[in-house]
Amino acid sequence: MQIHTQSKYDYLLPAALLAAAAGGLDAYTYLEHGEVFAGLQTGNLILLGTHLGQGQSATRYLISIMMFMVGTLIVRLLQHRYPSDANLSRSTIVIFYEILLIGLSGGLSAHVSDIVTTGLLSMAAAGQLQEFRRLNGGPFTSLMMTGNIRTLAESLYDAAFKHDHQASVKGLATLTIIISFVLGAGFNGVMVTYWGDTTIWISAIILFITWLSSHVYRIIPSSH
Repeated sequence: MQIHTQSKYDYLLPAALLAAAAGGLDAYTYLEHGEVFAGLQTGNLILLGTHLGQGQSATRYLISIMMFMVGTLIVRLLQHRYPSDANLSRSTIVIFYEILLIGLSGGLSAHVSDIVTTGLLSMAAAGQLQEFRRLNGGPFTSLMMTGNIRTLAESLYDAAFKHDHQASVKGLATLTIIISFVLGAGFNGVMVTYWGDTTIWISAIILFITWLSSHVYRIIPSSH
């Protein structure tokens, strides 16, 4: 008999942790680095437009959007090179890629401009959005809650008026994701007052816990 480890990120606990990390990233960059969102690019587009409309500089928002695209391209290349059935878990690679970028951002934030810091974190957020898109077999996003709020409302309706049990399960899972996102943002909002730039390490720790939570052990018979 051989014992193998299998990484699995598409169930509720890792998904909730990913959402908490994402909420923390956005709260951190918004509060500490020029009111720019690391992952919420719709918000950056709104801020980009309003600043341009008022004749103000919008470079920091444009850079974040561009670096988000770069981060997406990097992970898309990884997905192309390592299909989902590869022996080496691609999702685990992306988790540690995120942690590396967060660590680099945390180490450099005191010595570089906000644009560099938010750019690195936008790349990290993009990697997370590109790779982790399934929850219990259905579509999922850990970064953008608009779609999740719509899904929650739809699930509540179907559960209440169509007596759909699966809708109840889906609604509860979606609510968990939304609450986790808010808690991640809220906790970072509190801690940034005391820790400043060091607060970014909270998201790195959450991602490491996400990796730990994804591991289940299974025993597979050896072939002889």
